Amino acid sequence: MTKAIDAERRLVAIFAADVEGYSRLMGANEVSTLRELTQRRTILDGLISAHRGRIANTAGDSVLAEFGSTVDAVQCAVEAQAALAEANAALSPDHHINFRIGIHVGDVMVKGGDLFGDGVNIAARLQTLASAGGTCISGVAHDQVRKILPFAFTDLGAQQVKNIEEPIRTFAVGTKGVSPIAASSNAWVPLAIPDKPSIAVLPFTNMSGDPDQEYFADGMVEDIITALSKFKSLFVIARNSSFTYKGKAVDVRQVGRDLGVRYVLEGSVRRSGNRVRVTGQLIEATTDRHLWADKFDGSLDDVFDLQDQITATVVGLIAPQIEEAEIERARKKSTNSLDSYDLYLRGLAQHYKRAWVEARELFKKAFELDPEFAAAYAMAAITLHMQQGVGGEPLTAEMRAEALRLANIAAQIGSEEAFVLARCGHTLVHLGNEFDRGAAMVEKALTLNPNLAIARSSFGWISVIACEPERAIENFQSMIRFSPLDSMRVGSSAGIAWALWLQGRYQEGLALARSVATVYPNVQAFGSLLANCVAAGQIDEARVAAAELIKLDPNLRLARAREMFPLRKAEFRFKLDEALRTAGLPE
Repeated sequence: MTKAIDAERRLVAIFAADVEGYSRLMGANEVSTLRELTQRRTILDGLISAHRGRIANTAGDSVLAEFGSTVDAVQCAVEAQAALAEANAALSPDHHINFRIGIHVGDVMVKGGDLFGDGVNIAARLQTLASAGGTCISGVAHDQVRKILPFAFTDLGAQQVKNIEEPIRTFAVGTKGVSPIAASSNAWVPLAIPDKPSIAVLPFTNMSGDPDQEYFADGMVEDIITALSKFKSLFVIARNSSFTYKGKAVDVRQVGRDLGVRYVLEGSVRRSGNRVRVTGQLIEATTDRHLWADKFDGSLDDVFDLQDQITATVVGLIAPQIEEAEIERARKKSTNSLDSYDLYLRGLAQHYKRAWVEARELFKKAFELDPEFAAAYAMAAITLHMQQGVGGEPLTAEMRAEALRLANIAAQIGSEEAFVLARCGHTLVHLGNEFDRGAAMVEKALTLNPNLAIARSSFGWISVIACEPERAIENFQSMIRFSPLDSMRVGSSAGIAWALWLQGRYQEGLALARSVATVYPNVQAFGSLLANCVAAGQIDEARVAAAELIKLDPNLRLARAREMFPLRKAEFRFKLDEALRTAGLPE
């Protein structure tokens, strides 16, 4: 029989605090750091007591406290950070004692005066998300104080934190009208963050104990830097600067300040026998927030091939994560402070929601502010194609002409930008029937940046139209490998279903098309389902797919369907026409 734990349970506001960069401060000057920390703890402990809080656990640079009121806990945190900042004013910036505070409301166990449970763990994780001298609170805490306290709350979205199964909605707490404390005139001034996503790739740590593996780790980092540099939308720190951190213990936030970047990629390499494991993690330097982490295993039989595979995969994975973080950052900006890039990012967010009219208006505003913004023209053009190709909305002659006009402007301005060429080529093929010119643009995009997922997707569709299924499948699979978390992967799966139909692999194509139509019901999904159903003898299901196509486009007829599903080889055009007729599509 299990013995019951002798502990009291209660619902409280949990307050967790620690010192940012404590180990670095202690390493620089133990005596001074301990003296300053003692003074800060006196301030913090006094304010906790004054706001009716109780200190439960304390260890070195950390404090854990409970409050009966969430309002008291948040009020205490804001007042404490203001008082602690004032105490730092007399010190040089590199000697500041900056606390990070996290607050959550949850059920805790109390035993011997200490606090335990998931509520404590969540508060501790929130504290790690806070900036130096800042406070982060959970969504639960925010709900209890947002209408009571006169503070600014910045929505940081749902954060996945260590050892907590469900993401935690997080808010940063700020005060209105607080002036920052100026640094001394001879203090080092951080570099300005560029106006586009900026990243530094730090040397990966060799954890193999084998100095010979340094070449593998260094070579891979150099390849990642080179591959990221091919994304014209990214500002990438050169190898010579990022490698100055080789062999050093680093503070990611300090790296961000030193190099003037928003994102940092770091990782490690470990060899065991003939196997190697590479880990990587992408961090937002300004907040120390982890955006992505993964590991890759492989054999050293062909070390250079393995290096290439890992490089391609890492680059393909982190590029969408950076884009997502940038979109979220733009979403939080005040509407009266948006520049062309912010408008472009907001347009992307609407595009991914399939709100193409709204997206196009934002892209237009972006290129009106910056007439040389090639990507904004290209995306404005692609929204028109998406309205037809995905949404099933017929385009007027004027809309088609506008899409081609925008694509041609973008291609002229961005003639060396892989992303722009991929989007323009796709538009010209599908809306302008300029197959050869559009295909050449996409091929050039892949020459400029073989890791660009959108170019792989476009070339996959071009290969379907050319009735070259093997090449289509190769490019769609590359897109999915390069960007497995991207919403485009579902569209690429629809493309593979079409390619399987071209190959005569109808049962495989049918199974894949069914799954795509279930999760992403659009024109291409139902088109590939219809074609594979008829070929596999599933006529009733094909008629259902045809009905779904007509729901998307009530005026759909056979002639328009040929335009939506263009195929350049007569034998396949004839076969698709027969399938459409068999499924009951009107002439």
